[in-house]
Amino acid sequence: MTDARFDKTKLPSRHVTEGPERAPHRSYYYAMGISEEEIHQPWVGVATCWNEAAPCNIALSRQAQSVKMGVKKGGGTPREFTTITVTDGIAMGHEGMRSSLASRDAIADTVELTMRGHCYDALVGLAGCDKSLPGMMMAMVRLNVPSVFIYGGSILPGKLNGRDVVVQDVFEAVGQHAAGNMSDAELAILERVACPSAGACGGQYTANTMACVSEAIGLALMNSSGAPAPYESRDQYGDFSGQAVMQLIAKNIRARDIVTRKSLENAARVVACTGGSTNAGLHLPAIAHEAGIDFDLLDVCEIFRDTPYFVNLRPGGEYVAKDLHEAGGVPVVMKELRKAGLIHEDCITASGRAIGEEIERIEREADGRVIHTVASPITPTGGVVGLKGNLAPDGAIVKVAGMKAEDQVFTGPARVFESEEDAFEAVRQRQYKEGEVIVIRNEGPAGGPGMREMLATTAALSGQGMGKKVALITDGRFSGATRGFCVGHVGPEAAHGGPIALLKDGDMITIDAVKGEISVDLSESELAERKDAWKGPRTNDYTSGALWKYAQLVGSARKGAVTHPGAQGESHIYMDQ
Repeated sequence: MTDARFDKTKLPSRHVTEGPERAPHRSYYYAMGISEEEIHQPWVGVATCWNEAAPCNIALSRQAQSVKMGVKKGGGTPREFTTITVTDGIAMGHEGMRSSLASRDAIADTVELTMRGHCYDALVGLAGCDKSLPGMMMAMVRLNVPSVFIYGGSILPGKLNGRDVVVQDVFEAVGQHAAGNMSDAELAILERVACPSAGACGGQYTANTMACVSEAIGLALMNSSGAPAPYESRDQYGDFSGQAVMQLIAKNIRARDIVTRKSLENAARVVACTGGSTNAGLHLPAIAHEAGIDFDLLDVCEIFRDTPYFVNLRPGGEYVAKDLHEAGGVPVVMKELRKAGLIHEDCITASGRAIGEEIERIEREADGRVIHTVASPITPTGGVVGLKGNLAPDGAIVKVAGMKAEDQVFTGPARVFESEEDAFEAVRQRQYKEGEVIVIRNEGPAGGPGMREMLATTAALSGQGMGKKVALITDGRFSGATRGFCVGHVGPEAAHGGPIALLKDGDMITIDAVKGEISVDLSESELAERKDAWKGPRTNDYTSGALWKYAQLVGSARKGAVTHPGAQGESHIYMDQ
């Protein structure tokens, strides 16, 4: 019996299930044990980034089963499929990191192609590690189908000598070990206990930052991102998400009804007040691009500038995702933001209710330990700051969560490196001086290619006790786990002839996160002369394959390092085909 809530004549799946001419298609479905009733229901793609690469994704296949149960309860026919993911923790510190950012767009592309090819009517996407979260959300907005996002959950913290430890501690321990402050045996013990379960890195690094974004932007059900991966409650959220997407189909609420300029601003607020990863400055513009919304790095940074930082999470603070969940999660954070008038309350969410309605349902208050009150923040401005100046005309970004104001201004001579490997080796051998600004260039989206994260280098500096004694700037990225005065996303990148390409050892660089400025003490005429003498971008070894394609297509970090023109000029709407 046909469910009256769903008008199949207006859904894409009619092209593969309805009418005599689709008999061959239906024969395939019968071959998989799908009933006649199920064939004529709405079809829901249940996409996961499950793989055996890392703990971030290992539980996603199990969680997808609960999503499928929810879809069936809601009167839909779920079809599970997987896409790729590259896990940054494994890819970090070597050539594999070139694949990371490119994987975000490959995830969006492959989910789009699967949905289009099979005419699915809606999408529930499950993702676990850094780039898979924005990649999945980008696909939802690009297709503009009824969509619900669900995070796979964070890893539980390990325990060592009575304190919580996470993978960030292991990265920093490498520096301690190199400095002779940690033995082989101590490092071996730490690496064995730091990651005790399935789930993504526990601090407010990129995965948990973008998980918070998924709730704040409205694509995920409220409070669904908080529970750690091993918790049984994750299955309940999966079930509810499956039911929720069926309600969205019935009400014809699509991804771009949810992702608007206002909801993007809400998401940026949550990133800022939680001291989230600088990578959000890359991913929010990319999601906006899929909706045809102009919202770039500088727009994100404007919001960061006037948002209080009041959620005490690692790496700038003390606590991990499990602690935030136990303190009430993103809903309590947004409730505090609302008290300061910093939330657009009319934005619709995956539940079908407005964000203001969702917040009204929250009874818990800030605990003052993990979630401080917005009236008594840790610092009055956001944990992430945008910078601009003659060294970065297209902007740059720095995470200052946990840094004292006096540590947010730095002037020093440049020590220039042409790649992350060169810089890491110099740091490992302590071939740098206190007071210098370490410059790592040719690591941007096109120049890398792939805009690698520099966690190995920054963690080594921290491990050597030099995190506050030098600064570091790059046209590449930083991990959400990075600490210290580290400026990323410097644009235009070196490969595009930006000023960072023109720097020489000894040039005096000033970084002022209080004023939002980054400059080099060179006149316009001197920069122009150097530009005229510039020999063009460094050649790299990637002359074929996915990384070559990515380098040809990718745009500036300011606009999200996107690889296609976006929705502004779109003429074909998938859901209306």
